[in-house]
Amino acid sequence: MAFLEYKHVRIAGMASGMPKHISSNLHPGRKEQAFFTEYTPEDFVETTGVEERRTARHLCTSDLCYAAAEQLIKDLKWNKSDIDALLVVTQTPDYILPATACILQDRLGLNKECYATDMSIGCSGWVYGLSAIMGLVETGHFKKALLMVGDARRRAAGPPSPLFGQSGTVTAIEFARRTTPVQFHFGTDGSGFDAIITPDGGSRNQFSAKSFRQEDVEGKMLNRLQTRMKGMDVFSFGITTAPKSVKKLAEHFGFDYLDADYFVFHQANMKMNDLIAKKLKLPAEKVPSSMRHFGNTNGASIPNTIVTQLTNEAQNKRFICCGFGVGLSWGTVAFQTDNIVISKLVEVKDKIATDYVV
Repeated sequence: MAFLEYKHVRIAGMASGMPKHISSNLHPGRKEQAFFTEYTPEDFVETTGVEERRTARHLCTSDLCYAAAEQLIKDLKWNKSDIDALLVVTQTPDYILPATACILQDRLGLNKECYATDMSIGCSGWVYGLSAIMGLVETGHFKKALLMVGDARRRAAGPPSPLFGQSGTVTAIEFARRTTPVQFHFGTDGSGFDAIITPDGGSRNQFSAKSFRQEDVEGKMLNRLQTRMKGMDVFSFGITTAPKSVKKLAEHFGFDYLDADYFVFHQANMKMNDLIAKKLKLPAEKVPSSMRHFGNTNGASIPNTIVTQLTNEAQNKRFICCGFGVGLSWGTVAFQTDNIVISKLVEVKDKIATDYVV
């Protein structure tokens, strides 16, 4: 069974970087109008809970993560030379090669002996990334590390989805001999690999002229470089899997999940999360949401919610967080905050980082 527990590591801080520009779903632009053929903007907002999002034309994942990391490192008063590891979790890397983590190591001015790598996973990405980076720090060989989770510029041009926002988050991890254990539960069902998928661009279906042809996907015209989703399958998966994972985590480690102060779920859509909370019998005040103003920010949605909704309420609190989606995969984590530093939301101007353009 996929349970993990780390006893010598803590979350030291969190930060989030987002584009300054706000895109409104109630007043969509010309390009966004293509998505409102079946629903009015008002109906879409009522169904999904997403009223506005942060978007940019030129910013990449590394731009947003870099801005958030600079702020968090400053707020933590960390010396950059002491940061031993950097893990980037994203579905939208700056390049196919090299890893975005390599670019960020140089851009941040981290030690050249810094461990740096990428992880490709979706909506469960923050929980998976957290377990991976904590596994490195738990050994005691690495003292400080950064987990960066985000998605920004899309792989292919086309009408922007009114559901998704752009962001880059940073979670700072450090070795600690005495701290509350961090506990995880994970799962994967690869039989649903095509429930959320970008069909072309990998080695299975390589780029070709066909990749750019528009095709009807559940009433939306998309090319094969754009992500498509089997909406009802994903909805059913989310409302079933997330509550079970929370309960399994609590049962395995012997605690009552209802004792947690906050439950932060992947921000998929409002109705899904409302049903998950109802199944777990959670009071609304324990289930913060960031969807209305920031949309679905994929793997970054859990830290985004903590940064934007709980800046002043996250100190010395018990959290249970659950991410679920692409893969199909899911992960749940329980942790206690202790002297955590949460930086103010970093708003990033939309411009190209010319030093890293080939």
